[in-house]
Amino acid sequence: MNDVACPFCSYVGELVHESDFFTAIYDRFPVARGHTLVVPRIHVFEFFELEPKALAELMPFVSKVLDRLRDSFELAGYNIGVNGGAVAGQTVGHAHLHIIPRYIGDCEDPRGGVRHIFPDKARYWE
Repeated sequence: MNDVACPFCSYVGELVHESDFFTAIYDRFPVARGHTLVVPRIHVFEFFELEPKALAELMPFVSKVLDRLRDSFELAGYNIGVNGGAVAGQTVGHAHLHIIPRYIGDCEDPRGGVRHIFPDKARYWE
């Protein structure tokens, strides 16, 4: 990480996991216990700016982070998401992936998952 004005590039704190290409850190504004961010070590706006070797490591890295979260928290499931660009909700100009642990009873009806970004379209089964 190399941009001192970027909160991810200048991050100092606990790492959940790390590799040559990525770090995993707890979200400073978690929506659930264990909410973790996977952040490229180099400053890029979106994941697809990374070299193919880094992209190939992304999901295996996420899998290792999930293993650590399962060891630390009693999660029953998870959501994984990327906000790509301001129109999709990205507020930090450094690519990052959210891993949000889910717990039994954490919401009334979890069906539809990430579809709830558009609440009127989330309940497709009705």
